[in-house]
Amino acid sequence: MSRFEIHNLPLAGVSKIVRSFRGDERGFLSRMYCRDEFEKAGWDTSIAQINHTLTSEKGTVRGLHFQRPPYSEKKLVTCLHGEIWDVVVDIRRDSSTFLQWHGEKISSERGEAILIPEGFAHGFQTLTDDVELIYLHSAPYDPASEDGLSPDDPELRIKWPLPCANLSKRDKGHPMIDEHFSGIKL
Repeated sequence: MSRFEIHNLPLAGVSKIVRSFRGDERGFLSRMYCRDEFEKAGWDTSIAQINHTLTSEKGTVRGLHFQRPPYSEKKLVTCLHGEIWDVVVDIRRDSSTFLQWHGEKISSERGEAILIPEGFAHGFQTLTDDVELIYLHSAPYDPASEDGLSPDDPELRIKWPLPCANLSKRDKGHPMIDEHFSGIKL
């Protein structure tokens, strides 16, 4: 019996994962990852890194981040506490959905996660205070391969649910998309 519902989202390879909770009066158990089930959704590699984040203030935007090849990575983003508006942008140069974005609300209460394949920029906005996320990455962080897109880029026209707040200095510095942006080739 599966412990996950896997829902394909509009951009090829991106999935929403909903975990089942098994519990009683003491609490619950929820499986975070299962190699056999996640392979069916496109996670066909090992986990190279796991990160845990806390974002204190509602409305905060983090992203849009990605790593260039050869450190392109798959990510599984799980909300452990609170709720976010999770956004992915297709930056695969040869994709029919190049520079299209998709946003999805994920919450800890509903046991939700987003599976993001290689070739996507990722960011999120907190919809509650004190949001905690856990990220599984298929590749280690490589500072020389790090890159990003501006979350308020007019070319993308992302519809954030709240005004963008608390951008980091790094995220404020991401350039706007212009004729020189060619995405990434996987």
